[in-house]
Amino acid sequence: MQATTESRRNERPLRSWEKWFFGMRVGELPAALPGLVAALGAAWIGGLLASRIGAWLLALQGIDPTSKASPVSAITVAVILGLLVANTTGLPSWLQPGLDLARNKVLRLGIVLVGLKLSIVDVLKVGSIGVPVVIALVAFALLASLGIAKRLGVSRELGSLAAASTAICGITATLAVAPVVRADEKEVAYTVANVTLFGLLGMLVYPYVAHALFGDASAAAGLFLGTAIHDTSQVMGAALTYAEVFGDERALQVATVAKLTRNALLVAVVPAIAILHARAAGTGETGKRPLRSYFPVFVLGFVALSILRTAGEIGLGEGGLALGLFSEERFRETTRLFGDRISSLALGTALAAVGATTRLSVLKGLGPRPLFVGFGAALTVGLAAALSSALLA
Repeated sequence: MQATTESRRNERPLRSWEKWFFGMRVGELPAALPGLVAALGAAWIGGLLASRIGAWLLALQGIDPTSKASPVSAITVAVILGLLVANTTGLPSWLQPGLDLARNKVLRLGIVLVGLKLSIVDVLKVGSIGVPVVIALVAFALLASLGIAKRLGVSRELGSLAAASTAICGITATLAVAPVVRADEKEVAYTVANVTLFGLLGMLVYPYVAHALFGDASAAAGLFLGTAIHDTSQVMGAALTYAEVFGDERALQVATVAKLTRNALLVAVVPAIAILHARAAGTGETGKRPLRSYFPVFVLGFVALSILRTAGEIGLGEGGLALGLFSEERFRETTRLFGDRISSLALGTALAAVGATTRLSVLKGLGPRPLFVGFGAALTVGLAAALSSALLA
């Protein structure tokens, strides 16, 4: 009798709120806890390792790592941990429900919370010339990456991920675009590997390239670093190196705001790539899908929290309270908690789950062409960023 009742409970369709929040029935959540906790643990360990590795990299360049943010992304380390476990000891099947929950719903939660890091007020600080330049470079990066992917014959899905990761914000953009172009885990994992490899190379090399090209032109150096490197943590690592080695805090500030401007364009790039992807498929999908389907709920949540952050900044700028409720200290602490720490932990949990469900043997099946796409996109965008920055210098 009990088994029959359980069977009927599992047969009932998902309620709309269950589908929206969990992607599974509430009664199935206990079975998802072990996998979710395992992915969360990998993300937490990834954060600790990223901090240690980042401090080592800074010290290697003669920079005191004390009280400085790690230039190594905890999210990257989390996906590597997941890959290592999945491809060595393996994972039991009873972890799968929780890993699925992490790859889907926890991922979207992390992207939504990233919106709290972005304020339009900060974006406007890059100036009337800088904002159009950043937008133009993002558009160029998208088109160039898609063109390189098409020329090398990789899948449209992988080309779209390469374009988003190179143009916007590395891993976060990869995760945001993957659902709307229906990319699979192996394509996501390969793109994350490209971001890690070529972004790390840029982080280590570009500070010295920037100084060689631009000398004491702080704005040009900062713009180059903020637009030529993939992931936010990698940009900050490169800009921090530049500021410490060459004593130029202005370049660090410009690089930070240029990267924030790129990140803010995520809301436009996700639907744009979805539409381009559908048109390239040649199936007439763009005519069948409603316009709202190109603006996923998690992207709208990202926008809503970004607007909330901007409204708070405006309130503080006028000498009042943020949102009429919070002091500056409390507002900064809250946005840092949810926008930085919790969002990073959520994205790390999601990426650990992606890594844990990806077999390296499958990645081998994709061949070396995706690696060439990542290299070509990174090099092309780096050259375009250098040229733009030189013109502004």
